[in-house]
Amino acid sequence: MEKHKRNMSTSDQLQKIKSAAAKMTRLKGEDIKKALHGIADALIENADAILKENVRDLERMDPEDPKYDRLKLTGDRIKGMAGDVVNVMNLPSPLGTVLEERILPNGLELKKVSVPLGVVGVIYEARPNVTTDVFSLTFKAGNACVLKGGSDAIYSNTILTGLIKKELEKAGIDPDIIQLLPPDRQAAKELMEAVGYIDILIPRGSQNLIDSVRENSKVPVIETGAGIVHTYFDKSGDLEKGKKIIFNAKTRRVSVCNALDCLIIHKDRIAELPELVKKMAEKSVEIFADKQAYGILEGKYPEELLKLASPEHFGTEFLSHKMAIKTVNSFDEALDHIAKYSSKHSEAIIAEDVKTINAFYRDVDAAAVYANTSTAFTDGAQFGMGAEIGISTQKLHARGPMALKELTSYKWIIKGDGQIRE
Repeated sequence: MEKHKRNMSTSDQLQKIKSAAAKMTRLKGEDIKKALHGIADALIENADAILKENVRDLERMDPEDPKYDRLKLTGDRIKGMAGDVVNVMNLPSPLGTVLEERILPNGLELKKVSVPLGVVGVIYEARPNVTTDVFSLTFKAGNACVLKGGSDAIYSNTILTGLIKKELEKAGIDPDIIQLLPPDRQAAKELMEAVGYIDILIPRGSQNLIDSVRENSKVPVIETGAGIVHTYFDKSGDLEKGKKIIFNAKTRRVSVCNALDCLIIHKDRIAELPELVKKMAEKSVEIFADKQAYGILEGKYPEELLKLASPEHFGTEFLSHKMAIKTVNSFDEALDHIAKYSSKHSEAIIAEDVKTINAFYRDVDAAAVYANTSTAFTDGAQFGMGAEIGISTQKLHARGPMALKELTSYKWIIKGDGQIRE
């Protein structure tokens, strides 16, 4: 059956999911919970088979490619994926929530109630965990989903989608509520033009992918932007806090969107820069420093890892063991640098001065703004959302980590007793 469905045309898949989605409002909460529980168990039980298919994907990618780490699955990562499904399963349903209610002077009773978006399309690159995250979140929020993964992860995505479909069938739910499209450009084009079939389209991946979807889609798009992330070490910053925070933000997992790309340091603290970044050498972090920072680091940071920054190093999402350093003369100059190069994803300040921190909160335009902690926390699971479908950097509908509530819309329910409008 799975082989047959993979060979269907994209238009056939879209028609099937439209029909299946129309029946999802009839599902009961226990039906959804049973299916998600089965999917979590199936991930653990089939870990060896999943890893085998993932190896087939990995064999086609250069290990030096920044996307390699995103593509790679391990036993622990599969357990984490299963755990995220369970977390979503145990969250309260976002559906049917009364957001607003009132009685009009004419006696009409109005309620504004949360409802599913409908059919959610997601275009993403080499991240197999997105497959299970997206499905569990969209399903829990009453939506069907169309997945368009990249060719780099085709074997991983195929086995994961197959397991999901199998568990849906076991739970008596139409497996057509999830569709994995072919990994070619034609399928992406059809998905972006699927007006009447797809209610919302979410791109997850590089800035090039996001830009392409935004510019070519006829379906409404929610941007989950690339992360060009800064951390500003203020003149009032605590050195010990800074050392830990900067190291974690840069090296915890370099291939993710919340990883640090540019350290900004106040000139009054430049003498402490070697100590601030000393531990980076343990992870072979290549530093692109401006002239002032380079002069301080020269001879105090490994020569082979220290480079003089060029203009293109600022405003770059590295997704690797690379980081830029910018020296500023004032807090305002730090704000100006962030405003110029930020992707409005995650920005942080390390400071002890309360007024400076509050000004940073107020003046920095980003989905997540931090003080004295690592930007690595920009994540749906870390925010207590169970998992995430992406980090929205736009300002319409949703901003920041998107999870269950962000996968709903609303409708008005009006109850009357014979009223007519004059």
